[in-house]
Amino acid sequence: MKKTQSDILGFVPQKDIVYNKLLPYADRLDDESNDILSKIKGNLSRAVQLREIWPGVLFWTRKLSTYMRLYGRKFSKEDHVLFIKLLYELVTIPKLEISMMQGLARLLINLLKKRELLSREDLELRWRPLYELHDRILFSKTEHLGLNWFPNSPRPRSSSKLIMLKLVQRCSVESVLKTLVKSCRPYFSESATQEMLDEWRPLLCPFDVTMQRAISYFELFLPTTLPPELHHKGFKLWFDELISLWMSVQNLPSWEVHLVNLFARLANDNIGYIDWDPYIPKIFTRILRSLNLPVGTSQMMVPRYVTNAYDISHVVLWVSSLLGGPSKQAQAQLSGLFNSIASFFHPSNHGRWLMKLMKLLQRLPASVVRRLHRERYRKPTWLTPIPDSHKLTEEDITDFVESMMQPVLLAMFSKTGSLDAAQALQNLALMRPELVIPPVLEKTYPALETLTEPHQLTATLSCMIGVARSLVSGGQRFPEGPTHMLPLLMRALPGVDPNDFSKCMITFQFIATFVTLVPLVDCSSALHERTDLTEVEREMCSASAEFEDFVLQFMDRCFALIDSSTLEQTREETETEKMTHLESLVELGLSSTFSTILTQCSLDIFKVALEKVFNFATTNIFETRVSGRMVADMCRAAAKCHPAESLKMFVPHCCNAINQIAVNEEVLNEEELDKEFLWNLQLLSEVTRVDGDKVLPYRSDLVQILQLTLHLKCKQGYTLACNLLHHILRSSALIYPTEYCSVPGGFHQPISDYLPIKDWGRPGDLWNLDIRWHVPSVEETSFAFYLLDLILQPELQRLQRFAQGEQDMSRDDVLQSLTIVQHCLLGGGGLMPPLKGEPIPELVRSMVNLDETSLYTGMEYDESRENYRDAVCSVMRQLLHYILEHSEDDTKSLFSIIKIISDLLHFKGSHKHEFDSRWKSFNLVKKSMENRLHGRKQHIRALLIDRVMLQHELRKLTVEGCQYRSIHQELMRDLLRLSTSAYSQVRSRAQNVLFTALGTYNFCCRDLIPHVLELLNPDNSSVTQQQFKGALYCLLGNHSGVCLGNLHDWDCIALTWPAIVRSGLSSAMSLEKPSIVRLFDDLADKIHRQYETIGVDFSIPGECRTVAKQLMITGSPFPEDPIPSEEEAAEGLKRQELKNTEAVEKYKQLIGDLLECINNRNMPWKFEHIAIGFLSLLLRDDHQLPPPAITFFVKSLNHDSLYVRKVAISAVAGIMKQIKRPHKKVPICPSELCGGKELSDMVAGDRQDNQWLQYNSSSLPRTEQEWDGCVFVEKTHWGYYCWPRKLLMYAPLEEQPKQNLSREEMTEREQIIFDHFSDPVFINQFIEFLSLEDRKGKDKFSPRRFCLFKGLFRNFSDAFLPLLRPHMERLVADSHESKQRCVAEIISGLIRGCKHWSYSKVENLWELLCPLLRTALSNITIETYADWGTCIATACESRDPRKLHWLFEMLMESPVNGEGGSFVDACRLYVLQGGLAQQEWRVPELLHRLLNYLEPKLTQVYKNVRERIGSVLTYIFMIDVNLPYTQPTTSPRISDFTERILLQLKPLTEGDEEIQNHVVEENEVGEQDERTQAIKLLKTVLKWLIASAGRSFSTAVPEQLRMLPLLFKIAPVENDDSYDELKRDAKTCLSLMSQGLLYTEQIPMVLRALQEIAGSSSWHARYTVLTYLQIMVFYNLFTFMSDQKAVNDVRALVIRLLEDEQLEVREMAATTLSGFLQCNFLSMDTPMQAHFEALCKTRLPKKRKRELGSIVDTIPSADLVRRHAGVLGLSACILSSPYDVPTWMPQLLMDLSAHLNDTQPIEMTVKKTLSNFRRTHHDNWQQHKQQFTDDQLLVLTDLLVSPCYYA
Repeated sequence: MKKTQSDILGFVPQKDIVYNKLLPYADRLDDESNDILSKIKGNLSRAVQLREIWPGVLFWTRKLSTYMRLYGRKFSKEDHVLFIKLLYELVTIPKLEISMMQGLARLLINLLKKRELLSREDLELRWRPLYELHDRILFSKTEHLGLNWFPNSPRPRSSSKLIMLKLVQRCSVESVLKTLVKSCRPYFSESATQEMLDEWRPLLCPFDVTMQRAISYFELFLPTTLPPELHHKGFKLWFDELISLWMSVQNLPSWEVHLVNLFARLANDNIGYIDWDPYIPKIFTRILRSLNLPVGTSQMMVPRYVTNAYDISHVVLWVSSLLGGPSKQAQAQLSGLFNSIASFFHPSNHGRWLMKLMKLLQRLPASVVRRLHRERYRKPTWLTPIPDSHKLTEEDITDFVESMMQPVLLAMFSKTGSLDAAQALQNLALMRPELVIPPVLEKTYPALETLTEPHQLTATLSCMIGVARSLVSGGQRFPEGPTHMLPLLMRALPGVDPNDFSKCMITFQFIATFVTLVPLVDCSSALHERTDLTEVEREMCSASAEFEDFVLQFMDRCFALIDSSTLEQTREETETEKMTHLESLVELGLSSTFSTILTQCSLDIFKVALEKVFNFATTNIFETRVSGRMVADMCRAAAKCHPAESLKMFVPHCCNAINQIAVNEEVLNEEELDKEFLWNLQLLSEVTRVDGDKVLPYRSDLVQILQLTLHLKCKQGYTLACNLLHHILRSSALIYPTEYCSVPGGFHQPISDYLPIKDWGRPGDLWNLDIRWHVPSVEETSFAFYLLDLILQPELQRLQRFAQGEQDMSRDDVLQSLTIVQHCLLGGGGLMPPLKGEPIPELVRSMVNLDETSLYTGMEYDESRENYRDAVCSVMRQLLHYILEHSEDDTKSLFSIIKIISDLLHFKGSHKHEFDSRWKSFNLVKKSMENRLHGRKQHIRALLIDRVMLQHELRKLTVEGCQYRSIHQELMRDLLRLSTSAYSQVRSRAQNVLFTALGTYNFCCRDLIPHVLELLNPDNSSVTQQQFKGALYCLLGNHSGVCLGNLHDWDCIALTWPAIVRSGLSSAMSLEKPSIVRLFDDLADKIHRQYETIGVDFSIPGECRTVAKQLMITGSPFPEDPIPSEEEAAEGLKRQELKNTEAVEKYKQLIGDLLECINNRNMPWKFEHIAIGFLSLLLRDDHQLPPPAITFFVKSLNHDSLYVRKVAISAVAGIMKQIKRPHKKVPICPSELCGGKELSDMVAGDRQDNQWLQYNSSSLPRTEQEWDGCVFVEKTHWGYYCWPRKLLMYAPLEEQPKQNLSREEMTEREQIIFDHFSDPVFINQFIEFLSLEDRKGKDKFSPRRFCLFKGLFRNFSDAFLPLLRPHMERLVADSHESKQRCVAEIISGLIRGCKHWSYSKVENLWELLCPLLRTALSNITIETYADWGTCIATACESRDPRKLHWLFEMLMESPVNGEGGSFVDACRLYVLQGGLAQQEWRVPELLHRLLNYLEPKLTQVYKNVRERIGSVLTYIFMIDVNLPYTQPTTSPRISDFTERILLQLKPLTEGDEEIQNHVVEENEVGEQDERTQAIKLLKTVLKWLIASAGRSFSTAVPEQLRMLPLLFKIAPVENDDSYDELKRDAKTCLSLMSQGLLYTEQIPMVLRALQEIAGSSSWHARYTVLTYLQIMVFYNLFTFMSDQKAVNDVRALVIRLLEDEQLEVREMAATTLSGFLQCNFLSMDTPMQAHFEALCKTRLPKKRKRELGSIVDTIPSADLVRRHAGVLGLSACILSSPYDVPTWMPQLLMDLSAHLNDTQPIEMTVKKTLSNFRRTHHDNWQQHKQQFTDDQLLVLTDLLVSPCYYA
């Protein structure tokens, strides 16, 4: 088969769509595809060589993507490579407009999608152009200034909406770029890894935002699919470095997620080549932490753990890649993971973490199945295969499935629904049906019996649907599977229940799924005839005798359902007669299930069923709306399966019934027809939806009925008749498969030759599908045309006479005729050729041809016959004009005409929306039944046939790029007229049709826009308000289609935008009407949302043209188009240059038009605002704004309207960037700067060679000479990790552009700004406006204003400073927040803008600023401190600290001096912290100075200052990180600091008494005692510990441990908010510390500390040890479990505390123990059990009779404590299994019950335990009961309802 195809094609296709070969006209497709392909190659290549990016290149690349959708990758390898190279070159053109780039990128992604088709030998791509593209767009330097507008959702180009099959995820530019890099990644060269590391390593500074950027680039770009012999050039270069970086961060910074994603991908691509074993416990600990599960009694969430949690899909990929291999360690940890979180899956638990757990559950089996498929079933490709040593063995798979079963079975009944569990089960059952299906069956059978728990039924059924295929097909692993099939089906029948909708639907789905897989044939006779059957097969044969019974019972159930849903029963008379949504779903479920059953029946069963359904339908009379539709559907299903037998019964019966009633003449004129008449007509219209050739024998009867009924008076009657007509036409005119049976050829052979049970669950065979197609025969087409001549012709003549005014018709008659016409079109549309007409010339100019391609869809049009489409078209247009003239209020007819026009334009036999929903449901069914393990399209036959049919429909619906002809033009003008007519419903329907049409025909928008704009023209006085609104709606477009107001093209925008603004002067516009105001708002809003910067440079570089040339001359099929000649090429160049200049002209003209509108005095303010909004969109970074616009924006800074001022501020900031003079940079080699040699090995942090960068007060540039000689490095990250090869530095001052130009030396644009800002009046007004309040209490420091000032001072240096100085001095002294904010914005702009000023200017500047800032800081208030913080932080961002030494020295002048009270101190610290934090690691000296200054002040009494100091300390120690390859920092270190603090806290650690917070909050005179000082110090230290938990990267565990004893001593036990601050903070601190990540080497230290505290005399401390332990162990579970000694220590500690003298501690220890048992950290083993039993047997001393007066003995004796400990131990074991009954449990319950009458507190414990046991096991008690013996059950029953409850 293959050979002949490649001979026809002339090449071997890469991978074509196989379904095309099964179409009835498959033999014609090879020639057709070759023809299209050669055109695409020729024209695309010509377009590139002629440099015509639009329309040429875009037109033909779109054709290429359509080609791929229709034929797959049906081109030769050479062509494939060339297409990719050409598109790669096009996508990376630097100046390419973004939206074009996106379209091309999507096509390139599609070409690269199947990476197995091209190996690294075939293709190599450069990585750098992609990186540059990525960087230019995602990290755009000008986007925030409004100079670049990027799209945030794909918007179709002007000429066409692609019919996207896969529902396109509306994704942003970002995700397109990411996917593009992913697709190109496998083809990067082998040297790429090293180049990338060199490029991005210097960015790795963990305190800086560049870290996130570098790591995300690593994640995106690093190639991981290199072959093993190149691994030393691939991941081995970075693996150790990055994994140790990952291991050493503890607090989840935002970039950690990217690292995890990178490792997951690496693991998946290189299974077996990396030894992960040393990291596995750490990986699993981190995964468990990332799930954010709630643990323990007093846990506080750290918000960043939730936001930066790992992405589950990558976690799953990583885990599934770690499985297998020799060590089996990953599986052990995975089982541990599921054991520890299993109880979270129980349906009674619920929280925001649940979604994550469910996702994990659903995706993990799928991922393992994918891996198994890759190892065992996938065709080997060029990608590295997995070595045998690491492939999954059978044992691995079994272990994996077993570890997942418990959580999956629990999750079946989850509150989020059972879908996730069902998908998990589906994949698990593919691997191990014998482990998966029996437990699901065990849950399903009881669920089918129960009546009280419908949720259980729906959940189990949906899980059964998932495993259906594995169950039915049996196989070696689970041979008894099929025997469950019949019992399940029979028991599911009661689910067809009219009272419970969801149960009904799931039952239908369940039955349909099973029946699709199994032929319903009675094989019981085979038991006697054949001897070669196995035991299971014999059982199946005898069971199959029940099939007939099943079908009949099912039908009875359905009839009952129908009887209970007739209109009379479900509605009051008054309600609607349409079906409700639920009813239509039931109808769909019922009919599809019934038709599946009949398709799969043997002929014998079918005949019985047919008889039954016929009797039901003909002995009753149904109303036609609800129950009638259901019955008719069932009859139709029967007729479809075996048309001949069914029609023989139905057609004569219905025809007779109708004729008998119609004998009576007046029936035909009645308004309300007889029920029986309607019912028979409905039945007839449904049963005729079968094979055309089977209808032919009854044609005379049917034609007679049609003639009788089409002109009934009753609307319901003639609509049914029209349906009949539609169905008869349709079934004889279309191509479709006629059967969907699961075995080709059906089941009609005798049992002796063919045994159907062998085919249970058998997949369809793609190569022998043997589809029976219905292709219209000559006889059928002539019958169809006979019907059209007979029925359509007269209707058209009547309507034409009416339209010409020759004949009167009532509205009802017109509507009736239109209905008939419409149904003729719907039925016969496939037979009618498309509309004829001349193409419209000169819409766009192009040098390549832009012809449409036509696809053959199995229809040979008969040219000799009249084309009814044309005829209908001309009559409809006449009629439309007539109605609009004479009776515009006949809206029903207009609706009908709109529908007909829509079908005339687009309908060829199927509708787009029907196709979409079928495609969707096809995908759903495929998913629910596919076999991902074996792959290779092993779907069931019915699905495969459906897919082939969809392929045929797709070809029919591919209409893109249709030529725009005169007839279309006329129809679209009609639609436009309807879209602007008087009635809103007519308008809205017509608009929808219009929008669809606009997307179908090439370039037709250009033709239509002027007509729409004509209605908005203010000079056009005849426009009505309706027309005006209609026109606006036409511009607005609908959500999916074209938006005419905003086509990405200069020609269109230059027309529409000014027209929208000018329409404000139109007489039809009234701002009193809210609907019109809303429309303008929506329109402006949509344009703002969708606008993206339109290109002004359309050049195509040389590389593209060379690749395009090759496309012309390689590979078959050869393009027929000639290679462009010299003249053509020259003409192309000329046109391209012309296009570029035209674009600039149009741009300027548009700005001019808008300005002209704004300057019009009569323009309403709303339109002025719209125009200003449009202007602000037109700022660009590659073309300066024309001077008039600059003048306008600068003047608008002082406009009365706040909105305008805001827009102007942004715009002027952008203009400043446009006119900035570039500063020269020179590359410098960093090693020369530091004088030293470069270090050979990798060392990060503070080194010799980056010391010169750091702030050093002894060598600051304090003179002009030093300043000029100093090399300033502005960006903070350079030099921390390593130096880049070349560092770009600013050239010396004399080479830079001149400062302080005189006015004559400035450009025109600069002069405009200079003049305004030199004008004192302008400045006064400007500052006045800036210092007004906008929204009280909501205002913040505005980055836009900052950008404006920064630009001013950068471009004009200090020219405006003298004018601004008095204002600044005035504002600083005024304490109003708006005034302070204004001056803060100016100052930050000044400091950042003076980057390139000369030393003298800078020095003068600081002389001015320092006093100002001092004043500001002393006037600081609660409203303004945040703004000043932002101001200083913004000023210090990306600046060399040595440049700002004045600022830092000023801020360091005693920040905490008590002047102005504690609040001002706190604010000063805040401001200082903002500045220092921006400087990160470059100011160690300042940090030391600050720490020395603060340390004595740590005993501050005021809370706000304490919190601030805590936060400042966090930043001081932020730099002290423990990262790999990093030098110890020269900044302050935590360890030294802790030493000093512990000394001062000594008085608290030594004493034993309770620490009370008895400090009076006042600064008393004189020293307090040490103890009080220590308490104050402790309060501040706690604030620091809390603040650093969320911010630093690594936690200093050893240092924190030394504080633990103290914290345990203070922390309260109860949750009570009334405690003082000290206790609350201590508690918070402990909670945060217990969640920290620990390393193996730290665990012994922590445990030692805890053991020590557990011996403390305070029971509070001992109690808190337990709560701390719970969280710590769970959050570091696998790290603990990999260290056996640690586990034993924890266990000993808990058991020791079980015997504590304090009751609360004992109970907490029991809770902790039960938690550890539950998450499988400890296991219930014999020694532990024995230990508890021994403790229980401790004898209690006899109770002595006390003297009445003696003191009661309150302290419990040691014996009682030990006995209680034993009981608590037993109780902990029992409570650790809340959802099941392990084997040891019954005995423990018996032991426990013996203590029911002991003294308190034992009795209380026993009661609690028993009541909890009862509560948690009550739900599934029936199953749990079986674990107990009868005697035990007696005792238990006694206990659980014993009198002790009421005692």
